[in-house]
Amino acid sequence: MLGKKLVTAQKRGETRALCLGLGMVACSMMMYFFIGITIVPFYTKSVWTTETVCKVLRATIEDKDPCLNSQGSEDEGATHYPCLQVWVNLTASGQEVMLYQTEDTLERNPKCSYVPGNSENPKEVQARIETIASNFKKYQTFPCYYDPGGTQANVILSRIYPPRGLLFAFLWPTLMFTGGCLIIILVKISQYVSVLSAWQ
Repeated sequence: MLGKKLVTAQKRGETRALCLGLGMVACSMMMYFFIGITIVPFYTKSVWTTETVCKVLRATIEDKDPCLNSQGSEDEGATHYPCLQVWVNLTASGQEVMLYQTEDTLERNPKCSYVPGNSENPKEVQARIETIASNFKKYQTFPCYYDPGGTQANVILSRIYPPRGLLFAFLWPTLMFTGGCLIIILVKISQYVSVLSAWQ
């Protein structure tokens, strides 16, 4: 009687462990799919893939012609902010090009090097832009990214999804997938050993 109870408890434990392993594998596959349709397209679409050194030529704040924060539209919700324009000397080619913060900055407003958030305080935005401009004037040489194919004649300060960030995004689903597979393998080994012991 005790033996039957132990076998029943063992089978229940194996079933739960197997369900846990399958659930982890299923969740990791969903995470892979989510990353594949959200992060990977942004990474592959970026043409600024090569790192080089940029030297600041000038950093100016255009107060007379403020930029719009909603992709240049004249909507009522659009907020105005001073336009920071940073021009740098590209070490790789020696060209004078405009610097943008990220790939998204160029899409949101190609006239400005920095685009603040939509809901930020105008005074805080003004102070931040002045601080950024002074930092560029202070630290004139820094790493940046350019397009080696020449389709974009400008550079960006940082990529939204660098290779290291993409690897980090794939790390957690990979660990979950590996853990789920290990659980399934251990359950199958346990079942095989149990059957082998019963046969002997």
